[in-house]
Amino acid sequence: MSNPVITNPPSAGGYGTNVQTGQWSTGLCSCCSDMLICALGCFCPVALGCYTAVKYGENCCLGLVPGGLTAMRTHMRLTYGIEGTICNDALMTFCCGLCETCRMAREIRIQNGEV
Repeated sequence: MSNPVITNPPSAGGYGTNVQTGQWSTGLCSCCSDMLICALGCFCPVALGCYTAVKYGENCCLGLVPGGLTAMRTHMRLTYGIEGTICNDALMTFCCGLCETCRMAREIRIQNGEV
């Protein structure tokens, strides 16, 4: 019995099944492109963190745990083929937490075809 020959090795960073562009679908400050996410972020940012985690398939508490949004952003970046680093993920969620959570929620909705 011979070993199978692999003719097409897996691509690096290809964790997800979605089209990978290397960039986020929306900008950090593009809140008005999805009014539902914008309103949720403005009036109840805690609910937005939970909503984002649930829509991504995680436990709702991930958005509340210290470092949870950073971990989710890193995983999301790898899944959707978005360029970046873990250090950048940490800085973005720490310095621009609400705007970044809105962007992550928009990205999930776009990737799922909801927008």
